[in-house]
Amino acid sequence: METKDIFNKVRYIEIKTRGLSNQIFSGKYHSAFKGTGIAFSDVREYIYGDDIRSIDWKVTARYNHPYIKVFEEERELTVILLIDISGSNNFGTQKQLKSELIAELASVLAFSAIHNNDKVGVIFFSSEVEKYISPKKGTSHILRIIRELLDFKAKNTETRIASALEFLNNVVKKKSVVFLISDFIDSDFDDVFSITSRKHDLVALRIQDIKEQYLPTVGLIQIADPETGKKKYIDTSNFNTQQNYKKWYAEKQNYFNRLCFKNGVDMTDIYTGVDYVKPLMQLFKKREKRF
Repeated sequence: METKDIFNKVRYIEIKTRGLSNQIFSGKYHSAFKGTGIAFSDVREYIYGDDIRSIDWKVTARYNHPYIKVFEEERELTVILLIDISGSNNFGTQKQLKSELIAELASVLAFSAIHNNDKVGVIFFSSEVEKYISPKKGTSHILRIIRELLDFKAKNTETRIASALEFLNNVVKKKSVVFLISDFIDSDFDDVFSITSRKHDLVALRIQDIKEQYLPTVGLIQIADPETGKKKYIDTSNFNTQQNYKKWYAEKQNYFNRLCFKNGVDMTDIYTGVDYVKPLMQLFKKREKRF
């Protein structure tokens, strides 16, 4: 992609997602993702009925009048976007690729976070961690993330979610809100997923395309695995071929559904070509009611 094209695409995503964030998501985001505790804010004069345990004795002695400590929610969070950039995301039949949808979702979440004065960091991963951008605040930081998403070329095409989660757990020490964004066409990451869900506030966004759920009946075709590059011919009109593919796809879906349920991880499905506002809002509202 040429520099001018990247700039135009970044600008388009910024305008679209910043507007959605400011108008729709920021309030729900604030309610859905709470601060990590309470912190000292100020002092004020004691009023009859205040808890005497909150009296600041040093200030009281200095002014010879009772003052109490005022605490407020420690709002600032660290948000980590854990983004799958493997080859399977270069697929899409509904007006956009999964990778393009991921870029928009990441932007909406990032702008919602900085609107609430939170830090945002990013981890790009395939079969290994490809890039880590440490958490920071500010619009220029978010625009850098969007540019990287649009222009970054992964060294590897396969997916290994376990590697990304292991890196996250080793590098990010402070409890953070982690959005794991992937199509989750992977397996064998049960243990590290459970560890991450206990250490961080983990949220999963599963990116899908409706045409991935079944094989089109178009006869004998050559297919290529976008992650391994392997090619082979299959007869899409064959009943067994159709059923085997459905079974494989359902197993991947059920594996991750069970994993999220077992570990109490909030998850939602988001499809290419479909408005993602509704599933995100439902996710935020669900968390808001619980907390």
